[in-house]
Parts: sequence; structure tokens; C-alpha cells
Amino acid sequence: MWLRTATLTASAAAAAMTLGCTPQPQAVAATVSEKIYSLTPDNLKVKAGIVAGEVSEMKITERVEAGSGRIASPARLTGKLVLRNVSSDQSVRLLGGKIVYIDGQGRTIPLEDGRNVPTLKAPSQYGASERLDPGQEASQSLDAEFPAAALQAKRLKDIRVEISYLPSPYKEGALNFPVSVGGQ
Repeated sequence: MWLRTATLTASAAAAAMTLGCTPQPQAVAATVSEKIYSLTPDNLKVKAGIVAGEVSEMKITERVEAGSGRIASPARLTGKLVLRNVSSDQSVRLLGGKIVYIDGQGRTIPLEDGRNVPTLKAPSQYGASERLDPGQEASQSLDAEFPAAALQAKRLKDIRVEISYLPSPYKEGALNFPVSVGGQ
């Protein structure tokens, strides 16, 4: 009796393992392609107070599933931002900033729910300075959320980069130490 029960149990276990371990056919992953929107012009220079800015290599990239047209990754603005202190006698301490998208009527184009307002951060890595002395510049790459509504034809008019900074007087001085060699 025990032998028959053990044999039946072993047979049932072997059948379950054979049927349960068969690889299931995997769904074919949809191919995702990047849809790139160009901005005209893609390189701009502006000046506001004692800080001049240049944004270059701007483009908008959206990842879309081929065939279905479903958006796999929402639109993002990428480019390079260079800030320069154009003052001759003031340093600038960069605090941060944000990116705002403006339509033809001068209103802000909001981002969709669940997406964050694009912000700029002052350099925080080791060796990087958040201070720009006269004539110095700092650059960083842009990678920011972009509103889907702004992709419609003639909807986007401006991209505003709002920079927060503190100016402070810049002075150079010299210290002279009178010395002699060997007490001469």
C-alpha cells in the first residue's frame, strides 16, 4: 500500500514538473524607436544682467513603440547650457533655476500629471564651483521633461531658462611679504 502511494505520488510529481516546467512562449517585445523633433534655431545666445547664456544642440526626443504608436518614454528636451559671467567687477554665485515652456499667448505650457517641472542645479560634484568670477563660464548638459502639448505645430513660442544667482563685489588684492635670504 505504501509502495503504491509512493509510486503514485512520484508519478504525479514527475508529471507536474514536466508540464509545469515547459517554457512558456514569450511575448515578442515591441520595437521602440526614437522620434526626434528639431528646434529652430537649435543654438541661442541671450544676456540677462551680468549673466550671459547660450543653449546649443537643442532637440526633443520621444520614444514610441513601432506599430502601435504608444509612447514608451515621454518627450524630453536635451542640449547644452553654458552660463558666463560678463561683469568686470562682480562674482556670481549660481543657486539653480528652472525651465519654463511658453506658448504664443505668453502663457506657460504645463507638464502632464506626474511629470516634474524641469530644474537646473548648481554644480555639486567635487572640484566644481558654484561661483563664476568675471569672465568665467560654467556648462552643463540639459535633460529636461518636455510637455506633450508643446509638440503641436506652432504651439511653443519660447523656452525660458530662469536662473537664480547672487552677485557679489569682486576685488583682487596683493599681499607683499618682505623677506631676505640668510638674514642679509
